[in-house]
Amino acid sequence: MKMRIYHRYLGFFLAGIMAVYAISGIILIFRNTDFLKQETIVEKQIPTATPLNEIGTALKVRNFKIEKQEGNLIYFKNGVYDQSTGKAEITTKSLPYVLDKMSKMHKANSSSPLFFLNIFFGISLLFFVLSAFWMYMPGSSVFKKGMYFVLAGLVFALVVIFV
Repeated sequence: MKMRIYHRYLGFFLAGIMAVYAISGIILIFRNTDFLKQETIVEKQIPTATPLNEIGTALKVRNFKIEKQEGNLIYFKNGVYDQSTGKAEITTKSLPYVLDKMSKMHKANSSSPLFFLNIFFGISLLFFVLSAFWMYMPGSSVFKKGMYFVLAGLVFALVVIFV
């Protein structure tokens, strides 16, 4: 009986964070597209004497590659740099503020202060998985039917992983 109580109140406690992880997880599926992203033009100034092979580093542009050069203008993916003035215009695309914060939380790793939250949440989800087996008496028809769903879910998970 205690397991039901723990399951219920932990579920209520984690309802908000589960919604955040669900929304950010769905949004992360589309991270390689422009879905929900907003365009921003960023202007940067670097020294005019910056060598061609160091422009990307100076502008802090990942995978910098010059696409074409016309006079003093150097064109690269999502931007242009004027060698004569040292001014660059870079078009960036990012999620709206709240969605960006949610996605960063979802992707937190051990170097992020949020990684403890991710560990706690992962352990809580495992608790939900295990505590579900104590919700009904093992001999009951609901429990027996539930075992068929467990088996189907396990087979589905294995198919998705290995196929």
